[in-house]
Amino acid sequence: MKAQVIIERGMDGTFSAYIGGNNRLPFGVIGEGKTVQETMEDFMGGYEEMKELFLEEGRDFPEVVFEFKYDLPSFLQYYAYAFTLAGLERITGVNQRQLSHYINGVRKPSPATVHKIEQKIHDFAAEIGAVSFV
Repeated sequence: MKAQVIIERGMDGTFSAYIGGNNRLPFGVIGEGKTVQETMEDFMGGYEEMKELFLEEGRDFPEVVFEFKYDLPSFLQYYAYAFTLAGLERITGVNQRQLSHYINGVRKPSPATVHKIEQKIHDFAAEIGAVSFV
């Protein structure tokens, strides 16, 4: 079974993760942390604890493969080591100041802006994937 996990950055700069979308899981799990990695680890720890609880109670527990998805501020902050704001501006067409506001939670991007940035990053990744080196 597959389930989508949403990672969001809070106004206080911490992150949370929760199972999103329409799923038929007989349980819920959340994770929290100061970083995306810490949040994912906390989430997976919660999943393992839930699995143990179900086994102790003699209940069936579905094996789940989680697909982690980021909200825009979380994505931008998580990959800040790989992209400068200037580079992201060139890729997405969104100015550095706006990107900084999104990363720091000062402003929330509109759904159209989120879609634009996501599409431009996907296009960039596809372009890179088409490059080969000798």
